[in-house]
Amino acid sequence: MRIVQAAQLIEPIRRLCLRACCNLPTDAVSALASAREREETGSAAKSVLDQLLENQQLAREKFRPICQDTGMAVVFADIGQDVFIQGDLTAAVNEGVRLAYTEGYLRKSVLDPLTRRNTEDNTPAVLHVRFVSGDRITLTVAPKGFGSENMSRVFMLPPSAGIEGILTHILTTVQDAGASACPPVVVGVGIGGTMESCALLAKRQLLRPLGERAAREDVAAIEQEALRRINQSGIGPMGLGGNTTALAVHAAVEPTHIAGLPLAVNIQCHACRHASCEV
Repeated sequence: MRIVQAAQLIEPIRRLCLRACCNLPTDAVSALASAREREETGSAAKSVLDQLLENQQLAREKFRPICQDTGMAVVFADIGQDVFIQGDLTAAVNEGVRLAYTEGYLRKSVLDPLTRRNTEDNTPAVLHVRFVSGDRITLTVAPKGFGSENMSRVFMLPPSAGIEGILTHILTTVQDAGASACPPVVVGVGIGGTMESCALLAKRQLLRPLGERAAREDVAAIEQEALRRINQSGIGPMGLGGNTTALAVHAAVEPTHIAGLPLAVNIQCHACRHASCEV
């Protein structure tokens, strides 16, 4: 049994928050560059993608936020079953977030939903804990901006909806989002489980390397067809038209009840921000 003090996680969380907000992952940069090559020379779409690529480069070089909406901190903690965390994990995560958002001058957007009173340090974070094999802890911070989060949806479909119903609702969600989600977007899809578990499954898909296909052939086929339909919608970068409305569609399935077909569509803007480390 390996013992880890909860306080040891504060600094890694602080660093991950800052890194995620300022450094766009290389797979996302590559996806934007590839999208740029698919757009017509002189088009608004190509111009927008040029600006997005320049923006991420400046953010990386100057260590400044990629976007002014530095999001709500969503933290994934995969904890090895041979690890014992001594102390308050939630408090440690929130302290790391607090330090990053105050010392790093990141925008603090978290507030009470009824009084609308700001917590002033972007806490509490949203913490998802999963137990895995081994004696290590993998931490991932994904700052989630609400331009895209607001456009995400959960559907409780009847089983008869089938694959065509799934594809229709994915496409409708992206079309309804339009320019509001700051396309080109990444679309996370969760199929099955229950209302809340399919939503979490969809969000986890945003952490996958962009363009990585699902292992199951039928799920990969849904990803490919959904991406094709979305990019034929003509919404394009920032809603100005073009060939690339989505950079990727990542889907996953989990068993569900015989009476249902839960579907979650979690949209992520072009700034698919996340950073991970192992402790």
